[in-house]
Amino acid sequence: MPPLLTIRPATETDVPAILALILELADYEQLTHEVVATVDSLRATLFGPSPCAEALMGCVNGEVAGFALFFQNYSTFLARPGLHLEDLYVQPAHRGCGLGRALITAVARIAHERGCGRYEWTVLDWNTPAIRFYESLGAEMKSDWRIMRVTGPTLESMARVAPDA
Repeated sequence: MPPLLTIRPATETDVPAILALILELADYEQLTHEVVATVDSLRATLFGPSPCAEALMGCVNGEVAGFALFFQNYSTFLARPGLHLEDLYVQPAHRGCGLGRALITAVARIAHERGCGRYEWTVLDWNTPAIRFYESLGAEMKSDWRIMRVTGPTLESMARVAPDA
């Protein structure tokens, strides 16, 4: 019998599981050293007075086995909102059963229902299995774009730069 897959909105009680999945994802991506998230910081940013993002939980036979975390962005070219999928993760033991597809398409449905003009995410260039999976869904690799990022002390320094008068 195939496993029972369910997708549901995350609740505040899911925060410890979300953090555990984030840590698994960071380990897979060899980025554990970048994780500073805590149960408290996730609770505040996902379920506090001004939530910054949303999450869906992917369950296999009633047990959490993955998640999708996303937030709204905006396209000036389209003059419409969009959704950015920040993280999609399925535990290795549950890959191949359709949970990743169920999660990514559930977020696509949300984007469509909200009138979004775009649904985007990033993928590490070495993650060939993920790239093949995304392309099998019809996603287009935007190879001419590169992510620019500032964090920590560099962000603080940039924020202190006085604008030209």
